[in-house]
Amino acid sequence: MATVDSSLAEETITIVVADDHHVVRSGLRLLLEGEDGFVIVAEAADAESALRCVLGYKPSVIVLDLNMPGDITGLDAIPQVSERSPRTGVVVLTMQEDPSFARAALQAGARGYVLKDSAEAELIEAVRRVAAGDTYLAPRLGAALATLSTMPKGPPDDLTQREVGVLRLLALGHTNAEIGAQLHVSIRTVESHRAHIQQKLQRSTRAELVRYALDRHLLDD
Repeated sequence: MATVDSSLAEETITIVVADDHHVVRSGLRLLLEGEDGFVIVAEAADAESALRCVLGYKPSVIVLDLNMPGDITGLDAIPQVSERSPRTGVVVLTMQEDPSFARAALQAGARGYVLKDSAEAELIEAVRRVAAGDTYLAPRLGAALATLSTMPKGPPDDLTQREVGVLRLLALGHTNAEIGAQLHVSIRTVESHRAHIQQKLQRSTRAELVRYALDRHLLDD
């Protein structure tokens, strides 16, 4: 883990890189540190380590992969980064081209979304924009995201209002414990609601539930 010189200029963009592949992290370090004003302060191989790095360094930007091993995903980590270090901008760097994942990441609090197969120039631009307080979305996802807005609204499939609330919080990346705290119910009750939702929707993974919530505009409010 790198250390940060206290004499770094205020305009320096400090960066945490989080990806479970060492070769990817090494490549990102070479790419980003080749830019004037960019400094990698830490690397992480999973979302939990990434959150610890954010808490320890309070970087300008975290470059975060969505698919990493561990108890929490990159998507789960996004709102926690915003909570623990509000000045840290999240740039998602992923292979996920499905616009639903981009929308979920942005809804969760990410300010940049870049695809790995076109990462070099786009990632540098995304880091600069996000560090400046702006947003960046991979250009080829723009039209696809717009298409999502034409999907029919409303929660069918016999979901109750409480189940819709649980589904929305799940899609936003909250854990069962966090959902229970927000809704003032036990974790076991949340797990029961989640099981009913999965049965009614015939969707078993978080990614599938996120896609459903996005298609039905449950995250728009």
